[in-house]
Amino acid sequence: MSALMAFSRGIDRVTTFVGRGVSWLVLLVVLVSAGNAIIRKAFDISSNAWLELQWYLFGAIFMLAAAWTLLKNEHIRVDIVSNAVSKRTRDWIDLLGHIFMLLPFTILMLWLLYPYVLQSFMRGETSPNAGGLILWPAKSLLLAGFALLFLQAISELIKRVGVMFFGIEDTTPMGSAHAEVTEMVALAPDRPEGGAEPPVNPPPSNQPRDGGPGVIR
Repeated sequence: MSALMAFSRGIDRVTTFVGRGVSWLVLLVVLVSAGNAIIRKAFDISSNAWLELQWYLFGAIFMLAAAWTLLKNEHIRVDIVSNAVSKRTRDWIDLLGHIFMLLPFTILMLWLLYPYVLQSFMRGETSPNAGGLILWPAKSLLLAGFALLFLQAISELIKRVGVMFFGIEDTTPMGSAHAEVTEMVALAPDRPEGGAEPPVNPPPSNQPRDGGPGVIR
């Protein structure tokens, strides 16, 4: 198991390196988008290449950061179910989900994308738009993204097996939504047994009590 865990940590390092590098593309997308808009409005100059570059950069961010998002446990979950079950049950959901859903899906996408990208590369495919960019690098991002996601799924599967059956410490980060709910529960005031809301002091009233005089205005 130690060898598998070392392999998992190696995948995690690669995923983290790629994810952090790709995160800087967000700034580049903003600069390209703002520059293109300024030049178009100020000088009435534009090109399809700038527009397609924005799409390519967005695709790179989305695809290449998917594995990093999985590593950070930030993919969308059905929190109404996840928060209602025990950690052991969530571990089983993750384990079975990786085996029967995520891994088969990534394998299928790799199998379909490889000839698709290869054919585009061999033909030197370019955009049909005037002044557009070549297409095969953008299509290659699909293949690279699913390859990284497949490797990270293997890493997550190894870690989940280690936690569930070999007593390895669970270092998986808590997703933001689940972490927020957990923090709210932890900071909530204590309630009496039975789950009833704690009594709230009624606001002061200007009505007479027990037959006493009212408030004189």
